[in-house]
Amino acid sequence: MLRDTARRFLDAKAPSTQVRWLMETDEGFDAGLWFEIAEQGWQAMAIPEVYGGAGFSVIEQGILMEEMGRSLFPAPFLSTVVLGADLILHGGTESQKQDLLPGIASGERRVALAQLEPHGRWDAGGITMIAERDGGDLVITGTKSFVLDGHTADTLLVAVRTEPNAAGADGISLVVVDADVAGVTRRRLETMDMTRKQAEVRFDGVRVPAKAILGVPGSGWGAIADTMIRAVVALAFEQVGGAQRCLEMAVEYAKARVQFGRPIGSFQAIKHKCADMLVLVESAKSAAYHAAWAVAAGDAEAAIAAPLAKSYCSEAYFHCAAENIQIHGGIGFTWEHDAHLYFKRAKTDELLFGSPAEHRAMLADALGLGPKR
Repeated sequence: MLRDTARRFLDAKAPSTQVRWLMETDEGFDAGLWFEIAEQGWQAMAIPEVYGGAGFSVIEQGILMEEMGRSLFPAPFLSTVVLGADLILHGGTESQKQDLLPGIASGERRVALAQLEPHGRWDAGGITMIAERDGGDLVITGTKSFVLDGHTADTLLVAVRTEPNAAGADGISLVVVDADVAGVTRRRLETMDMTRKQAEVRFDGVRVPAKAILGVPGSGWGAIADTMIRAVVALAFEQVGGAQRCLEMAVEYAKARVQFGRPIGSFQAIKHKCADMLVLVESAKSAAYHAAWAVAAGDAEAAIAAPLAKSYCSEAYFHCAAENIQIHGGIGFTWEHDAHLYFKRAKTDELLFGSPAEHRAMLADALGLGPKR
């Protein structure tokens, strides 16, 4: 019922014409539509009831991600809900949860994780920005890049080093920063996938109280790593939804396009392409749902299932998006056709939160198959 309701809503409210219009705007989303999905409880889905949420699991949230991926729904859901709310819920103090989560659940607060720096590294060593202590305050200076929806967020969760001499995962903290505070400058980036906006955020001597650190000082990387397990599973659902839609588009066109007096779907080469896409979609779906079950159940297998799902679903989506263009032929390469929108989303999703190769390395480490360090 959740899937059917979400699909009907997105088909009516976020058709391709709406997606194309929004991707050309600076904001990249419709604020009115954002509050409409909040009224349906989408942002609140995986937030506990005590904080104004619905109290469901990553499985139900994953179903929403799958349907949003199918329609390329342009909204700051991944940044605010999948990343922001999860970091606050699992890494924040009780006071911070009570202060921040109800606004996310109601749609009134949008959050962005400012983790990556200009080099684009997702590992702990990639976080070099330092927050210097000055009395009871922290002073932040530096630049964060590729911040999902960072240009429209109300609140930034900024990954910094509060212990300058620490290395690796040690001494990293997440700091809650009001996006409109003095010293914060935000600039939308021009990216390949215009349906999901990214921003550069500069901090010029931004001063915040030390109590703005999310949770325990120095525990930031543990919170990020923990959230990323759930985030890559959510992204895998989005990739499944996109791959499924690419398959549907390809099959629909193969049935309708006639060459040499026959639908092109009757040609063996096209049949094989569609069959291979179906196998990829179904196996990707199995990987995503298994990972979601492991996370929701608190099973130790989540450490294996999450990187497996991310690496497999990334490559499955990209392959289906590319084959969809090939089956459409010349028209598939045009700006007017939606095939290129899915291709661009597939490519950016492939690299988001780490490439398939990086996640296979994580999987190997989890299985004890990685190189000795």
